[in-house]
Amino acid sequence: MPSEASMRGWPLTPQLYLQNVREVFLHRGLVVRYVLLPLSLVILLWTILRSHTSGSPTHSRVFGGWPADWYARPDYVYSHDPPSYPPPPPKSWDTAAQLVKEEFVHAYTAYEAIAAPHDELLPVSKGHINNFNGWGVTLHDSLDTMLLMNQTDMYRRAYEQVEQADFWLHPSRKAPFFETAIRHVGGLLSAYAISGDAIMLEKADLLARKLSPVFNTDSGLPQYSVNPTTGAISDRKTVCLAEVASCQPEYSYLSKATGHGDHVRYANRVWRVLQNADVSKFGGMLPTDWRIHKGVPNDEKLTAGAQGDSAHEYLLKQYILTGKTDKALLEMYLRMTTHMITRMLWITPKRKILFPVATRGAMPKDERERTFEHLACFLPGLFALGVQHLPLDNLASIGIDFQALGKDLSPAGQAEYELLSHYKLSDLHRWAAVGMGEACAVMYADQPTGLGPDEAQMTRTAVRWIDQLEVWRQGGSAGTPPGVAPVIPVRGKAGYEFHEYELKRFAYELRPETIESMFVLWRTTHDVRWRTHGWNMFQAIVRSAKKDTGYASVSNVADWPPSHKDSMPSYFTAETLKYLYLLFSGEELVPLDKWVFNTEAHPMPVFMWTAEEKTKFGLS
Repeated sequence: MPSEASMRGWPLTPQLYLQNVREVFLHRGLVVRYVLLPLSLVILLWTILRSHTSGSPTHSRVFGGWPADWYARPDYVYSHDPPSYPPPPPKSWDTAAQLVKEEFVHAYTAYEAIAAPHDELLPVSKGHINNFNGWGVTLHDSLDTMLLMNQTDMYRRAYEQVEQADFWLHPSRKAPFFETAIRHVGGLLSAYAISGDAIMLEKADLLARKLSPVFNTDSGLPQYSVNPTTGAISDRKTVCLAEVASCQPEYSYLSKATGHGDHVRYANRVWRVLQNADVSKFGGMLPTDWRIHKGVPNDEKLTAGAQGDSAHEYLLKQYILTGKTDKALLEMYLRMTTHMITRMLWITPKRKILFPVATRGAMPKDERERTFEHLACFLPGLFALGVQHLPLDNLASIGIDFQALGKDLSPAGQAEYELLSHYKLSDLHRWAAVGMGEACAVMYADQPTGLGPDEAQMTRTAVRWIDQLEVWRQGGSAGTPPGVAPVIPVRGKAGYEFHEYELKRFAYELRPETIESMFVLWRTTHDVRWRTHGWNMFQAIVRSAKKDTGYASVSNVADWPPSHKDSMPSYFTAETLKYLYLLFSGEELVPLDKWVFNTEAHPMPVFMWTAEEKTKFGLS
């Protein structure tokens, strides 16, 4: 479909110029013919010259030639008014997937040309940054995306770089364990799982061994960072939950693939510390800050956002990855989701936006924070994944007494389980998935750019979702449960009065969490609205974040035309574009019953430990 700009006759292409020449000579007078026509020729030549000297060409290296649609244009010539919403649908979902692939090629090719072999591209200044050890994190993070998109030449070039990797780091520096494990180790492992290329497994194993000194603590909880050359580790007293409990899938699969048991033993020791901690006053949910050497909580904050997110995510994913055999992990997941449903999911009074909050303090005096984080938008997908994989209405069939999970909790925690006894557990988890999915989607749709903010501050008038569910249930359960219906976008207005929230952190950081949930919700429900939401997000990303030098984070999602930050994080090619591609592709590509994605979107195959491996690795 022609773009809005093309329909206005701008930019002036050679074809359009020649058409105008013919019309002038056939229908115009001498003044127009001999004054305006030469002037238009000068404008055309100036436009072409400027496009080659300003660093902002009006044509795309990926698509080639002059653009036919706005999504083919690297630097969009923004109109004064924001684009209409919603955008037109794709011709087909296969076409949509192909467009995502082309955008990945555009983004990664820009990284290769400008920033490689450094970590990340700076798309505005056309530079690079080494913020993840200087080993080329964008390359390692993108390996499996290349493979899934069948970018064989690109992968071959990356393969040659992986062969040379030695993970050396100057003795004065340290590598952050969490980010290195999920991005570098996870990316290499996933590339091995998809391709079978032994070098990928060899390098993942090498790097994991170089990281292993972080586990040399009194409790077994890993330190924050390590120098992989000298083995020196940081000496922090505390560390956040996500940083200690987000290596288990990677390290378990690494042991399975290599036969080296050290990796899974390190990971399982962390699980045991968390399982044995006293969290009775938190409804059984793991707090955010931990004392490394004692292995006990250091605060009373609970969150599924920053600093806690991936640890909660991995409770379910580790259970699925290892063949659904670790009942203790499943019980931890059920306690976490029960506490979230009863205490941490809130709903606005008018638009019925269902959103997760963080809390501080022990029940029943815990106090909520009103921040809705983009990082927490993985939750709809996590809940949906649990509905697909777990017999939530018949947990006894796998040896779990749901009500008994609350027996060792505080009285307030025990009351949560009594409250949920009035519902089918699968309904609650499904409603939570759908409601939060709609909330995360509307945070995009409300904005002039069509992109979601990093954080929003929700209205003080929001109430606990479970309280509204109780009113609905006691009133006869008529109609759709509160918070589950689609949320209608409100555009052109802002603030608590219209949106029931205000923007707190205004940027769109090219994050993947909402799109990840759209993908999982589509795969688990086959409701086309999730694909449609994802398509709208994809078009907004291209329209607002694409540059001739890759993609750039958007400074303020409420501003039009958009301005940009000098950042293209590696997770954009690792996660955001991968999940979009999978959302629009067929289900035979990475089926969710056979693969589990780590928190950086690196898929690993589901497996089960053999009796021999259990004995060899000391697994119970």
